[in-house]
Amino acid sequence: MDHNKLAELLFPQVTKTPADYDAMYPARDLPAGAMVTRLGPSPTGFIHLGNLYGAFVDERLAHQSGGVFYLRIEDTDDKRFVEGAVDIIINSLRFFGIDFDEGAGLCGDTGAYGSYTQSQRGEIYQCFAKKLVAEGKAYPCFLSEEEIAEIRAGQEAAKANPGIYGDYARSRELSFDEIKERLERGDSYVVRLRSSGNPEQSGDDVRKIHVRDAVRGVLEMPENFQDVVILKATGIPTYHFAHVVDDHLMRTTHVVRGAEWLPSLPIHVELFEKLGWEPPVYCHTAQLMKLDEDGNKRKLSKRKDPELSLDYYRNQGYHPAAVREYLLTILNSNFEEWRMEHPDASIDEFAFTTEKMSNSGALFDLNKLNDISKDVLLRISAADLYDFLKAWAEEFKPDILHIFENREYLEKILDLGRGDSKPRKDFIYAQQMVEFISYFFDDLFKMEDTMPAEVPAEDIPVILQKYLETYDHTDDQSQWFDKIRNLATELGYAAKPKDFKKHPEEYKGHVGHVSTVIRIALMGRAQSPDVWEIQQILGEEKTRERIANYK
Repeated sequence: MDHNKLAELLFPQVTKTPADYDAMYPARDLPAGAMVTRLGPSPTGFIHLGNLYGAFVDERLAHQSGGVFYLRIEDTDDKRFVEGAVDIIINSLRFFGIDFDEGAGLCGDTGAYGSYTQSQRGEIYQCFAKKLVAEGKAYPCFLSEEEIAEIRAGQEAAKANPGIYGDYARSRELSFDEIKERLERGDSYVVRLRSSGNPEQSGDDVRKIHVRDAVRGVLEMPENFQDVVILKATGIPTYHFAHVVDDHLMRTTHVVRGAEWLPSLPIHVELFEKLGWEPPVYCHTAQLMKLDEDGNKRKLSKRKDPELSLDYYRNQGYHPAAVREYLLTILNSNFEEWRMEHPDASIDEFAFTTEKMSNSGALFDLNKLNDISKDVLLRISAADLYDFLKAWAEEFKPDILHIFENREYLEKILDLGRGDSKPRKDFIYAQQMVEFISYFFDDLFKMEDTMPAEVPAEDIPVILQKYLETYDHTDDQSQWFDKIRNLATELGYAAKPKDFKKHPEEYKGHVGHVSTVIRIALMGRAQSPDVWEIQQILGEEKTRERIANYK
C-alpha cells in the first residue's frame, strides 16, 4: 500500500510537518541536569491529595535542578470536563505552595510551549498521527461498537487477552481502495497504532522491554502487542497518544505519575519508538494507602475517605507548610532524620531524590499529619498565625471575624505557652485552633467540663468567692498560686497532691482540685494553658466577671 497516499487521504487538512513543530518547540536552553516536569490533571473539578503528592515531586525535581515545572490541562475526555475546574486546580495547588513556572494559568497561558490545554492542540496530534500513517505505523479502523463488543465477548469465552490485535484487528490489512470506499460511504473510524508486538508469543518466548524507572529501578515488562487507539472518531487523541506528543514537544525530561499507569508503560514506550523520540524518565510513585479498621492497607478512596480531597485540608484549615512537611515524610525515607538534624531549616534546603521514594504503598496517616502540624505551627510566629487564621476565617468561617478586631490581643492568645522551655504544642489546624482559644471570647465561650467530683457542690461558690476576695491582678505567678494553696488548706484540701495521695482520709481533695474549680469557672474546661497567664491576657475586669458569673 502507498502509505503516504493514505495519510493524505485521511488528513488532507494537515499542512504542517513534524519538522515544523519541532522547530516551533525547540529544545529548552537549560543548565546541564535541569529537569522539566509537568502536572497534567484532568479538569474534573476534584483535586485530591494524589495530585498534590505528585505535584510536590514534580516541583522539587524541577526547582532543585534549575529546571522548569509546568501545568498542562489534559482535557481530551470531554465527558469529564467541569466548568471552572482549571481555576480550582490552580488555586488549590497554589494554596499549598505549588506554583508553576509556565503552563495554563488563571489569565491564560504563560510560556513558549503552549497551548498547554490539550483540547486546543488538535492539529498537532493529527500531524503526528499523519506521520505514523504515512510510515505504515498506524491505520484507520472501522470496527463498530457492536463489532468490538462481539470481539470482547469472544475473547472472554476463549479466555484470550482482551483488546484489538492480531486476527481481531479486522481493519489492519484493508487495501487503499477498501479504505477509500469506506470513507466515501461515511463510515466512522478511529486511528490505531500498528503495533510491532507479537500477540502469539507466550511463556519464555514473550519479548520484553526494559525501562529504567527513577523510583523503581529497571523494569522488565512484556512488550505491547495491542493496536491501541491513538485518535478517536472525533479526531481527539487518546491520553496515550496526546501525552507522548506533548511530552516530546514540551521537552519534558521526567514524568511523575502513579503506579496505576505501569500497565500502560509498554504502549507509551512503543509510541515513543514509533515516533522516533527518546522517552522521558518515568517516575512511577507508590499509591497512597491507609490502614482500614482491621489494620490492612487499602487505597485511599474518594467515596470512603474525605481526607483524599484537598478541600478537606482547606476547610479544616491545615497550614500548607504542615501538609508539605508531612508529604515529604512519606515521599523520602530520609526526611525525618534530616529534620531532626535541621529543626529550624526550610524544607527547600532538603535534597529531595527519587531514589529515596518508596515503590510500595505510601501509608497516609492523618494522626501523624496532626503531630507534624503541631511541630510546624510551633515554628510559625504568632503574627503569621494571625494572618493565616484570619485568611482562613474570611473564606470558611466569616461568623468569627470579630475575633480579629484586636490584633495585639489575639496574638498574645496565639503565643500563649509557646515560648516556654518546654513549649506547648496546642495547635493543629485552623478549625481546631478557633475551638481551642474560644474561651477568650464571650460569644464563643461554652462550659465544656463539669466540676471535679472531689469538690462538694456546696464548696464551689465558697472557693470562687474567696478567690475573688484575695485576687490581685498584679500578683506574680508565685504569689497568685500561694493564695490558692492557702485557700485550699483553709477549706480542708491538701496543699500538695502527694499529701492527699498518702492520706486521702484526711482531706476532701487537694489544691489541684481547687485550682480546677477556678479554671473551669474561668474557661469552661478542665485542661488549658497556665491559668495565671490566661488571666493576664483576659485582664482583671474580664477575669473577675467570669468568676463572679459562674453558676
